[in-house]
Amino acid sequence: MKLLSVAIPCYNSEAYMEHCIQTLLAGGEEVEIIIVDDGSTKDRTAEIADEYEQRYPTICRAVHQENGGHGQAVNTGLKHATGIFFKVVDSDDWVNEEAYRQVLDTLRRFVYGEDTLDMLVTNFVYEKEGAKRKKVMKYHTAFPKDRVFEWKDVKFFMTGQYILMHSVIYRTELLRQCGLELPQHTFYVDNIFVYQPLPHVKNIYYLDVNFYRYFIGRADQSVNETVMIGRLDQQIRVTKLMLGYYDVTKISCRKLRHYMIQYLEIMMTVSSVLAIKSGTEENLEKKKELWQYLKKTNLPLYLRLRTGFLGQGCNLPGKGGRELLILGYKITQKFYGFN
Repeated sequence: MKLLSVAIPCYNSEAYMEHCIQTLLAGGEEVEIIIVDDGSTKDRTAEIADEYEQRYPTICRAVHQENGGHGQAVNTGLKHATGIFFKVVDSDDWVNEEAYRQVLDTLRRFVYGEDTLDMLVTNFVYEKEGAKRKKVMKYHTAFPKDRVFEWKDVKFFMTGQYILMHSVIYRTELLRQCGLELPQHTFYVDNIFVYQPLPHVKNIYYLDVNFYRYFIGRADQSVNETVMIGRLDQQIRVTKLMLGYYDVTKISCRKLRHYMIQYLEIMMTVSSVLAIKSGTEENLEKKKELWQYLKKTNLPLYLRLRTGFLGQGCNLPGKGGRELLILGYKITQKFYGFN
């Protein structure tokens, strides 16, 4: 059994996937690298995956599937994982090798020690193309450092500070037990990957190292704002799925309940901002329908989000109200370095 399984979803990734794989090979025999070729047809992605399996047969596995999208590639990686812990690294991203060794040292302690671990959180770096200063998402205000803790021990999440796929490593069996299965042919499912397992997580550890390097800047990237506006339906679909997993207003742990409500608030805000920035009446109607959907399915959550600062901003009347929301979004965008 491996210590860590890393799934790399690849779709026409020839130009950058080898850099990703090479950084992960530094983990040696304790790590299993599952290269999932998601029906690539335009380049050598499938051949590169096979080549790495042949060169490193005890570390790399090539898995080929019909195109099912990022979520299905993650599902496939999880299905094939034999490691105690599970991580997703996108094919255009990479990891810092020194931090990687510290991550493996930490995970090893929870295999051979007395404590169990459900979730390891590390920092990630926005490797934004053309940016001189690389922004780092840290969690030292939110989490105790260098010890196992529970949700009740969580401190303070700043605005825009969220646990993302880039920052999390889950215990593999926990993901299977919570029934995680991401939807096919849908973007932005990384939000589900992080969100759905949270109530099943008991023991957490925060390792304050800049492990994951998140590349951002390709024109065709799913987080490019123009691309996101074009995929508004998928953003809304993911948001509705997340709203339906739990009645978060009834989660018993106050800190976890607060965090999950915050997460849903940002999902509603992103969908609303994208609809407004598109400038079309059709998308403004979709925004209205999303808020009505929440009102119909969970009135207490609707009232909480609708009367909050972001909820009020999302629903300010008229053109002036919409412009004010977009200005606030741009300030947040600049401060945190996303998109």
